[in-house]
Amino acid sequence: MEIKRIGVLTSGGDAPGMNTAIRAIVRSANYYGIEVYGINDGYLGLIKEDFIKFNRKDVSDISSRGGTILGSARFVEFKEESVRLQAVEILKKHKIDALICIGGDGTYMGAYKLSLLGIPCIGVPGTIDNDIVSTEYTIGFDTTLNTIVEAVDKLRDTTCSHHRCSVVEVMGRYNPDLAIRAGIACGAEEVITCKEDYSDEKIINVAHEAKKAGKRNCIIIVCEHTIDVNHIEKVLNDDGTYETRATVLGHIQRGGIPSAFDRILAARLGDYAVRLLKEGKTGVCVGVKGETLTHMDIDEANKLPKKKPVELIEQFKHLI
Repeated sequence: MEIKRIGVLTSGGDAPGMNTAIRAIVRSANYYGIEVYGINDGYLGLIKEDFIKFNRKDVSDISSRGGTILGSARFVEFKEESVRLQAVEILKKHKIDALICIGGDGTYMGAYKLSLLGIPCIGVPGTIDNDIVSTEYTIGFDTTLNTIVEAVDKLRDTTCSHHRCSVVEVMGRYNPDLAIRAGIACGAEEVITCKEDYSDEKIINVAHEAKKAGKRNCIIIVCEHTIDVNHIEKVLNDDGTYETRATVLGHIQRGGIPSAFDRILAARLGDYAVRLLKEGKTGVCVGVKGETLTHMDIDEANKLPKKKPVELIEQFKHLI
């Protein structure tokens, strides 16, 4: 099947670098004589037929912008086959031959289900959590990590001035990559990545050891969905070794100007997705291993075992 017109959408949580991927898809497709239609607000916009035709000029100067110019929306109804069949008819109506879907594993599943209904689809990994196992890095992860490091460095300044401990919750969903790498980069005294590896006694001991070593401050990084940082704050304040403050960085981690690494990664993956569609590939997701671009079936990728926090922290604990 010759691809003459493709659609591109972003779905799930936004990630810095998504706009660069959109730009690359448009530029690459136009280079090969393929028209591109942006779909606003993910799969919801697909059902609403909220499309906009893109040309080279339309995607100029968007690489430095965070978020996604196409918008995003969580649309649980897309899990229903009747809704997906409606989407297929809409795509045929607008003569859109294929889709490139930028997002996380939920976005991938939508793309895979559409591919089973005859719509060629490619998944591009856009998520700050770096929890797509089929790729070494996801678009947005590097920018988010740098945002966390900058924030924790600033917290350390005031923490050191007041001889305090800062307990900082970072994003990552259920994947510990952001927490572990931020801990290494910031020189944290402890990184908490799972409930099973936590105890009040252990965290008190961390504070005691820091104080014994003459530390004016103590930084503890906590991966979200593990231990409530306000609980840790209370435990350490009750202990009294350090006056302690809890900070939840929240959605500030999602925003900001994409890093050079994320822009280059997004550009390469966007172009690769277009080339795979030209080759007749469908139901696959793209990724990177080192400097090598890779792809595999989305169904196979979603079945890969997720990273285990305990195993990861064992690899790096001597650096914390």
